[in-house]
Amino acid sequence: MSALFSPLKIREITLKNRIAMSPMCMYSSEDGYANDWHFVHYGSRAVGGAGLIIVEATAVAPEGRITPDDLGIWKEEHISDLRKITAFMQQHGAVAGIQLAHAGRKASHQSPWKGGAAIPAAENGGWQTVAPSALAFSEKEPAPHALTTEEIQQVIADFKAAAVRALEAGFQVVEIHAAHGYLLHEFFSPLSNTRTDHYGGTFENRIRLVTEVTQAVRSVWPEELPLIVRVSATDWTEGGWTLEESVKLARVLQENGVDLIDCSTGGNVPAAKIPVEPGYQVPFADRIKKETSLLTGAVGLITDAQQAEAIIAEGKADLVLLAREFLRDPYFPLHAAHELKANLDWPLQYERAKPR
Repeated sequence: MSALFSPLKIREITLKNRIAMSPMCMYSSEDGYANDWHFVHYGSRAVGGAGLIIVEATAVAPEGRITPDDLGIWKEEHISDLRKITAFMQQHGAVAGIQLAHAGRKASHQSPWKGGAAIPAAENGGWQTVAPSALAFSEKEPAPHALTTEEIQQVIADFKAAAVRALEAGFQVVEIHAAHGYLLHEFFSPLSNTRTDHYGGTFENRIRLVTEVTQAVRSVWPEELPLIVRVSATDWTEGGWTLEESVKLARVLQENGVDLIDCSTGGNVPAAKIPVEPGYQVPFADRIKKETSLLTGAVGLITDAQQAEAIIAEGKADLVLLAREFLRDPYFPLHAAHELKANLDWPLQYERAKPR
């Protein structure tokens, strides 16, 4: 029997297989609203057999967007369009997840195909970015505003309110984005946090915001539904966040109701030297899984069925999250099931095309 196509129960939700679609920004929204692009994009991966689909980084506040074109969940009006997407995903057997995000100092940028440059607050379409400290991501970008203690409380409230809206929109899994150099990662990495108050300095202080956000979200997220946190398990830079700290953070998050750690890396400094190769981030998921009792998800250049099968079968992670491979092949799970001789129902409309 294929390990990749075995079910995974997390709290009261059961994924039909261990293949998840990793959250990937589409930069295709106006004022945060989902539209036909999102419906087709996510719907096709549900038809393609994914066990879990995590909708892209969805901003909990307007200033938390990476670009003006980001998806949002900061107001009630966003809910109805998202609900259509979750209903379709669930109709086709996929569990619907959403990544709640705040971009911090990496906000207020152009979308990639518009150049990707930072948009200064003084320019049309730009806004003031925020961070734990007034340190820019790079020399070419404007410095962010260092959040006050009161403003930090508003960030926590924004994540909490977004989780309530996510539930109303029909999502069954929430992932808190604490990776890739965005706001929560900025707080726990000493490369971006030079604060001297109780949100900076020691490990316990630097992880305080992600812990408080997790507590706030868990307080409104139903007990029977899973909560995931995506972390960058290392900054790949001397003096930065480390895997050992990620293990310690994972234990704290577990105590606060987190069920699975989605293990990515990097993104907090532009000069990091990352040894990119197939499966290069799997060891981080493996280490956190073995040193805690948490479930973990592996990401990073996972591109074929045999590779994904081995990760699960060898116990290196409980879930594989595919990103670019899902852009290339929306039906990866159907094709992988055929290759691995595993059972995965094809949509009735496609049954006649099923390989024999």
